[in-house]
Amino acid sequence: RKFYYITLLRDPVSRYLSEWRHVQRGATWKTSLHMCDGRTPTPEELPSCYEGTDWSGCTLQEFMDCPYNLANNRQVRMLADLSLVGCYNMSFIPENKRAQILLDSAKKNLKDMAFFGLTEFQRKTQYLFERTFNLKFIRPFMQYNSTRAGGVEVDNDTIRRIEELNDLDMQLYDYAKDLFQQRYQYKRQLERMEQRIKNREERLLHRSNEALPKEETEEQGRLPTEDYMSHIIEKW
Repeated sequence: RKFYYITLLRDPVSRYLSEWRHVQRGATWKTSLHMCDGRTPTPEELPSCYEGTDWSGCTLQEFMDCPYNLANNRQVRMLADLSLVGCYNMSFIPENKRAQILLDSAKKNLKDMAFFGLTEFQRKTQYLFERTFNLKFIRPFMQYNSTRAGGVEVDNDTIRRIEELNDLDMQLYDYAKDLFQQRYQYKRQLERMEQRIKNREERLLHRSNEALPKEETEEQGRLPTEDYMSHIIEKW
């Protein structure tokens, strides 16, 4: 079988706030095994941010203060090859080197995907998907800006803090936006070129039909009469 890997990326600040609201309502990822190199991380490698059954009711400050929070740079981590940095073993290589390896790996894997989209550009995402896989959606994608993350009011200092916690995701998203626009422009240019070729072929066909003599055109459309057909049948 031939598999196509696709993904959707989101603005890191909005994505982070959305996950916080999700966790605040009681969501957990307890069933996630976080498998890497054939094993799950130990409790020492991946400590929990909370005690009890879930982290419901946590404040945004508490959410940001946990150093083990997997919401930090989640998009880079989920796109990168974690085995390159020893999975969840933070002592495997220095932190700065680890961060660069993860970011480079995430960029490479994103670039190699058959398709990726950006939630902030729904119509362009739909266009790219349809052009990439030669499929057509029955309804246009809608751009919803009134999300749960959009309803959270945070000050500039908090936004800067979230950006710092998600620095790798911020860099990845900048890279993704540039690559996304390149792919979109390429598909648009290709579509315009195909349309020009189609229009030219239709004009040539129209001119060739106009160039045929009137008698010849009529002859092509004339059917044998009943008497003529009877004569042929009797002869043979």
